[in-house]
Amino acid sequence: MIVVASAELLRTLYTAVLSDVMDEMGYPNQACRPFMRPLDETTSFVGRARTGLYSNAYSVLEGENPYELEIRLIDDLKPGDVPVFACGGPTHRMAPWGELLTTAAMARGAVACVTDGLVRDVRHIRALKFPVFHGGIGPLDSKGRCRMIEMDRTIECGGVMISAGDTIFGDVDGVVVIPQAIADEVFRRALDKAARETHTRDELRAGRLLIEVYEKYGVL
Repeated sequence: MIVVASAELLRTLYTAVLSDVMDEMGYPNQACRPFMRPLDETTSFVGRARTGLYSNAYSVLEGENPYELEIRLIDDLKPGDVPVFACGGPTHRMAPWGELLTTAAMARGAVACVTDGLVRDVRHIRALKFPVFHGGIGPLDSKGRCRMIEMDRTIECGGVMISAGDTIFGDVDGVVVIPQAIADEVFRRALDKAARETHTRDELRAGRLLIEVYEKYGVL
């Protein structure tokens, strides 16, 4: 459903309404922390999580490829995927994402990247118009500072538990995570609530009192 309907979902929905719906369903901890921001506030995305867990590193052994697991995940991306890299952020030294991973991910059909770590090559990524949500910007190479130690396992990124296959939605307000088991219900409810918000907005612009419109549509 997500890949087929992604354009429609992006036209109609936004992180705030998805967060509200999950609050109502008893899932109040699905929004990543506010320090995670888009490189380009005009971009938005929806896709499936492909998760990677990073750990601090302080050396590279002779003959070792510190990017091995990271490369495996990127090369295995499918259309509609979103690499989600957990670095325990905010961090001052873990920078797992840059222009070359962006280029490789785009070639595989990925729709965005989300990380609570740092990103670099910002000017080039912005020119590519690829949505990247990050925990900070810095020029650091990850080599000798961090490495991916797990792939497609449950992680915590930006304060939210995320499993491979969960739906990730990002826009200027931030990133929300929709657990796979409830995604269809969340989108059904969110589309209904977005329609009621549109009616509310229209009637407020026409001069109706806020209390009258709230009592009619139940959204604020």
